[in-house]
Amino acid sequence: MSTLDDKGREYDERPWGNYLVLDDDAADHKVKRITVAPGKRLSYQSHAKRAEHWFVVSGTANVTLDDVDHEVVEGHSINIPLGTKHRVENVGADELVFIEVQFGTYFGEDDIVRYEDDYGRS
Repeated sequence: MSTLDDKGREYDERPWGNYLVLDDDAADHKVKRITVAPGKRLSYQSHAKRAEHWFVVSGTANVTLDDVDHEVVEGHSINIPLGTKHRVENVGADELVFIEVQFGTYFGEDDIVRYEDDYGRS
């Protein structure tokens, strides 16, 4: 369950790390700062109502898009088109931090279809 940080922004701890919502005021996009612990990964998932763009701030990400792996290093980014199966894994020894820009028509956490999950949520 998400909480609010000291600035009133949505924050949530997850088994893989955490996220902080940086901007959720517009109807057409949402921005999050996501931190993934070393050796952890998010579920393999897709979204019906949003696409995403990930910019890696620090660390190295292994991003899987429709069963194809892509290495994304600090200072680089990757697009996740609407409906694409995707996951990110922290393959480094330090935290992976990236900025996620969601764009589409709906940004709720219930717009997630999970195909695989290390934490029993699929």
